Amino acid sequence: MKVLVIVPTYNERENIAHFLDEVLEKRVDVLVVDDGSPDGTAGLVRAHPMFGKGVHILERPRKLGLGSAYVEGFRWALAMGYELVLEMDADFSHDPDDIPRMIDMSRQYDLVIGSRYVTGANVVNWPLRRLLLSYFANLYARTVAFMWGVKDLTGGFKCYRRRVLEAMPLEEIESDGYGFQIETNFIARQKGFSVVEIPIVFTERRAGMSKMSKRIMWEAFWLVWRLGFRRIFRRGDP
Repeated sequence: MKVLVIVPTYNERENIAHFLDEVLEKRVDVLVVDDGSPDGTAGLVRAHPMFGKGVHILERPRKLGLGSAYVEGFRWALAMGYELVLEMDADFSHDPDDIPRMIDMSRQYDLVIGSRYVTGANVVNWPLRRLLLSYFANLYARTVAFMWGVKDLTGGFKCYRRRVLEAMPLEEIESDGYGFQIETNFIARQKGFSVVEIPIVFTERRAGMSKMSKRIMWEAFWLVWRLGFRRIFRRGDP
């Protein structure tokens, strides 16, 4: 199968070269979607020995956000004929060694989520405050959006089968940040695709700065209410 890992980046100079090396070892291709990183992240991607072969890049003029980066990446993946598409972060919070497990589970399920909140998962080096915030944010999202079947709605380590992305109204997705992950999970369930969570070890980034902001949190807060109302007033069982 043709497999693509999409990696949105903004100022990931300290991580990107090593990340590309580790991911390419899994015999998958990588698409970096860089939001005009001023630290030269894109230049390091273009300088990689596998650039133009297993490594590709979409360069955007400025910081446009996680959601739109993935949407552009999804469109590129579909146009290039990939059968499986993974989302990952470049900061090693997601372990490249989990990629084969994600691919293997995709043989049975349409969407595979690397979950921090199922049996066997672990979160490393997160302060207690951050862990509690994430846990209760997921609980809130599951409750308001009626998505009790998924424990980690905000996680960004996912594997989609091609048909899931083909069925998504990509032009209608406006959410960004963690809201994007909630919305795409909701759409996949609403359209009847099979979803499974597998346990991962989530590790705080090795280097660089977190992209979390109050704007991202507020966006996700209001998004789940819109999804909840959509669940009530439209047919479909997410």
